[in-house]
Amino acid sequence: MQMHEMPTGGQPPIDGYGPGGFRLGGTWYPGNLALGPSGAAPMEGDLAAALQALLDRDPGLDTLILGQGADIAPMPATLSTPLEAAGIGYEHMATGAACRTYNVLLGEERRVGALLLAL
Repeated sequence: MQMHEMPTGGQPPIDGYGPGGFRLGGTWYPGNLALGPSGAAPMEGDLAAALQALLDRDPGLDTLILGQGADIAPMPATLSTPLEAAGIGYEHMATGAACRTYNVLLGEERRVGALLLAL
């Protein structure tokens, strides 16, 4: 049998998520999380501040995934406006779906970032 590797460009995939945080590469990260090619960081401040910190840390993202917790709501204009201005595609969804989508995009070797609200 031939195995096909799933390249991730050095970014660890999300191994799991649950109440209060996320597991990446076997390491537990409590709370809300910002992910990009440079790694994982706790989200500081509101979503707009977390987005700006991620864009400063990881310029050149193709796509941003917003995991909004257990439910979804409209994408806040404080996020969509700067993403559209920068030419970055974006999707918003429940956090579980966001984690799975993030991993798929990593497997496609995309420059993906994510802002994930813990459940």
